[in-house]
Amino acid sequence: MNENELPPDDRAVEVYLDLLRVRMPEEEYELLLTVVDPVLQAIHEQGEQGVPTTDFPLDGPQAQGLPQEIRDEAALVIATAVTGRLDNELVVLDIEETGPVRVVTDAATASDPARLTEIADYIRDRHRDTEELRGIAEVSDLPTDF
Repeated sequence: MNENELPPDDRAVEVYLDLLRVRMPEEEYELLLTVVDPVLQAIHEQGEQGVPTTDFPLDGPQAQGLPQEIRDEAALVIATAVTGRLDNELVVLDIEETGPVRVVTDAATASDPARLTEIADYIRDRHRDTEELRGIAEVSDLPTDF
């Protein structure tokens, strides 16, 4: 799916992609589209089926070796598609256990230190839970790649 094939209710994505097209060099914009097109298609297909759309990782083969700036813009395009909002922001949280974590959230949350602390705490808790499960799986001779 390219930007000309977006459904009419995806106006926010269309606007955001238009802004990026003007702002980014053409080759970077085309690279961005190779990453977001499959995700936008999946969001569109899942939306037609009534399936909630919340988790779209940017680690597929088309994203390998991409500059961080393009990955960040891709995350914002996807957030716009999922939320229908143009006020999404990317925030980098420095979490001791995992290192920096990039989070896309709305502008109000991005500017609220208390909410960002809650998000960081949630990420820490999930990381600890994952590591605990990984340890249990390892001791039990089960796969640990989750």
